[in-house]
Amino acid sequence: MTKIQTEQLSGLTLGQVTAYIDHYSPELLQAVPRTLGRQAIGLGAELPFVGQDTWHGYELSWLTPKGKPMVALATFVVPFDTPNLIESKSFKLYLNSLNQSKFADISQLYRTMKADLSACAGGPVQVTLHNVNELTAFQPTWLPGRCIDDLDIEVEHYDYKPELLQLNPSGALVEEKLHSHLLKSNCLITSQPDWASLYIHYKGKAIDHASLLKYLISFRSHNEFHEQCVERIYLDVWKLCQPEFLMVYARYTRRGGLDINPLRSSEPCDQPNVRLTRQ
Repeated sequence: MTKIQTEQLSGLTLGQVTAYIDHYSPELLQAVPRTLGRQAIGLGAELPFVGQDTWHGYELSWLTPKGKPMVALATFVVPFDTPNLIESKSFKLYLNSLNQSKFADISQLYRTMKADLSACAGGPVQVTLHNVNELTAFQPTWLPGRCIDDLDIEVEHYDYKPELLQLNPSGALVEEKLHSHLLKSNCLITSQPDWASLYIHYKGKAIDHASLLKYLISFRSHNEFHEQCVERIYLDVWKLCQPEFLMVYARYTRRGGLDINPLRSSEPCDQPNVRLTRQ
């Protein structure tokens, strides 16, 4: 990180010893300007992708006016073009602050969360609440396409090395859906490991699969936020094969009752309807 980035991130609760407040405290939410990560990879105001960051909350609870605890699951969708991403630890602390807070009904809880999260992100955040017995949205499935993890490769690099990514020597134009469960990066602030499965769907010059796997493994010691890693991967693939279409989608494992799933695509498209066993 640059000195300016370090100063801008120094106020985050991430990596700090914090008290767990269990009464409604919207001020716990902390915003991180997306420009911090995007400037580092050469992105300006005009972005070469669309998409969203989809979060799932598994530990949502609150009280009825009579003091009875309630529980639910939640999906939060933050558009790619909001000025800020929502810092993950602050998100967890915020949700925890609802535990001993009374709400008139679930509609009031919904309106409150939508307003608070939208204010933090700087744009409209979509909130969906799910009954804990709802299976459709949380049924484990699998990623489409070919898994490249069975390739017998020799690995030498465990820190981000974009030059590992190469085209297939055939020069063929293809449409492929590929995925790997071997993506690991580290939190920008705490260096805690972030585990993910990555899905790439593209139409363009064929990528050499072994080089793609080596490239993804090179993130293993790389420190960056989830959303920024996905945007970095998107740009590297785009620069390499100049595709007609490209989607990069990561499914990160949960921490503190939240998982995050950033998607970046060259054009608006439906998000794959998947949830992995590790989530």
